[in-house]
Amino acid sequence: MRTTRLIRNRGKRRNNRIFEIDITSLLDILVILIVFLLKNYNSSGIVMNIPKGVELPQSESVTVNNFGTIVQVSPTKIWVEDKVVVDTEERSLGANLYDQNGRRIIPLHNALVELKNRIKELEKSTHGANKFTGNINLLVDKTIKYSYIKKLMYTCADAGFKTYNFIVLGDE
Repeated sequence: MRTTRLIRNRGKRRNNRIFEIDITSLLDILVILIVFLLKNYNSSGIVMNIPKGVELPQSESVTVNNFGTIVQVSPTKIWVEDKVVVDTEERSLGANLYDQNGRRIIPLHNALVELKNRIKELEKSTHGANKFTGNINLLVDKTIKYSYIKKLMYTCADAGFKTYNFIVLGDE
């Protein structure tokens, strides 16, 4: 009889224990993960593909980029939104490339005006669409001369894109 009472009460004794879990190491790991994720978080949300042959200049700038049209310039090509607009290797230099006394790049101007008109049409036809801001992000190879950059900026301004952002590689 005494053995039956002990067997019956044995399960009750085990359930009365309180287990304490030490979560200090778990909290340490979570804090490290949060710090790592915050350090690597990109708040701009802008993804840019740098084409082969474009070498961006270095900078210590920490300004975040704005959304806008992306124009990429290498020594031989110009892209607007990842579409080749000017390829000087295929075209003879100077022939139908510039107008207004060599200040404006014709194919770039035409592509930007077409893009601006498309954005404005979408703005009118679609409720809640992004409005045309006139922002342009310029990814320019570091070997490009300043006189050519002036032509790029003049062409962009003439097409209606008057806010420039130069994209450079930052030091981390």
